[in-house]
Amino acid sequence: MTPSIQFHEGTLRVTGLDRDALTQLRSVIPIEWDTRDHCGRCDAMHLGPLQSWIRDHIHADVVQELAADVTSLQIESKSRLKPRRDQLTAIDAFENAGRRGLIVMPTGTGKTVVALQLIARANRSTLVVVPVRDLMYQWHAKILEAFGIDAGLIGDGVHRVSPLSVTTYDSAAIHMPRIGHRFGMIVFDEVHHLAGPWRSDAARMSAAMIRLGLTATLPGDPDRAKVLQTLVGPVIHQQEIESAAGKTLAEYTVRRIAVRMDASEQSDYRSYGRAIQKFVRDAKDTDPSFSWEDTYKWVASAREHPERAAAASTALKAFRAKRKIEEQTRRKFRVLEDLFRLHAGQPVLVFTGSNVMARQVSLRFLVPCLLSHCAKRERQDLLSGFAEGRYPVLVANRVLDEGVDLPAVKVAIVIGGMSSTRQATQRLGRVLRRSGDSTATLYEVVTEDSNEVQRSRDRRRTSAYRSRRGH
Repeated sequence: MTPSIQFHEGTLRVTGLDRDALTQLRSVIPIEWDTRDHCGRCDAMHLGPLQSWIRDHIHADVVQELAADVTSLQIESKSRLKPRRDQLTAIDAFENAGRRGLIVMPTGTGKTVVALQLIARANRSTLVVVPVRDLMYQWHAKILEAFGIDAGLIGDGVHRVSPLSVTTYDSAAIHMPRIGHRFGMIVFDEVHHLAGPWRSDAARMSAAMIRLGLTATLPGDPDRAKVLQTLVGPVIHQQEIESAAGKTLAEYTVRRIAVRMDASEQSDYRSYGRAIQKFVRDAKDTDPSFSWEDTYKWVASAREHPERAAAASTALKAFRAKRKIEEQTRRKFRVLEDLFRLHAGQPVLVFTGSNVMARQVSLRFLVPCLLSHCAKRERQDLLSGFAEGRYPVLVANRVLDEGVDLPAVKVAIVIGGMSSTRQATQRLGRVLRRSGDSTATLYEVVTEDSNEVQRSRDRRRTSAYRSRRGH
């Protein structure tokens, strides 16, 4: 029989190979014998190696039952794309690496331009995968501007599949069993989102052989980084923020401002801390292997161990109250007021660590607050109003950490957040888009003598922060 490859619900069905051939092939790709359909079966992502192995070892043509429009994308208008030298370096690196791999470039250096140029060069039907709906529409607008193509949209209640389409990670994972064979190229924007068990299915079920991952920050976890290299390819180009500062990005400084809790806050903070420490000591007496993460399990065991669950619940309440004092220290609001006055007339971004704090800042200073659950029309109004200067300040929790294009903002204030260096780098990148000769400033406002100081230190482990610390 002539070897045949058929796409089937995110997998490839391979017929025309005997068991011995499949055994040999298994040393190249993970393929198994499917007793139901009497064929070999593997994830769709292995199409390229599968084709090469059959050609090299079986010396036979391969019948492929894939979608006819995989090579149908024709981009005529490419003149609007004018990559800079650093962008061309990234483009060439991808081409020289066999058109598979990860490109790491700081926010504001034009990763989208790099991707659009590579899409134009590939001339293959392409699916762009992004983390959120706002970014999906942003990509749609940029494709229209660059190529004059009304790209397909898959997500947010729309299902319009075209040779050049944009979707979200969640929608891709849902629909890839039906559309995974229709694209010869796939682009994962903010590719660090791909490493999770659910979203990674979007890559496994795609037959696209040209694979591009874009991010400003790779995962710090080696296991997650390895997943990205398996699904997309190795890191083939990496640019650091400090190397772009003053060139393609604005010059910048990072300033840390420490504030003290007042007497009542400090007293409550220490009281909550002692309660948590006592709970942990007692828990370790009961179970020497206890760790703080086990507290949530103890709370859930109310039926079997009601007293233990009650103690764990009390400890969690103390923990949350302690974090609330750290984040919402009253003197932070005084510092915010001083910074707003210092930078009056300039657009200012404020990043918080929770939706509650974002709302408090919004109400205290009568400035708009953008959260993840804001409706599409409200989000568009806030972003356009901020860009036009109608809103001098915009407060957000995590929704602006990555992806969404913002105007040339030169002042950002961080008053809370996770210890993630990725989040720190993404937030720094929000103020680094170059405009004129102005210098960008990122303020970190932290509460002294609290765990927030350590989280701030963890965030600042990146070389970009270390090399630009202010006073």
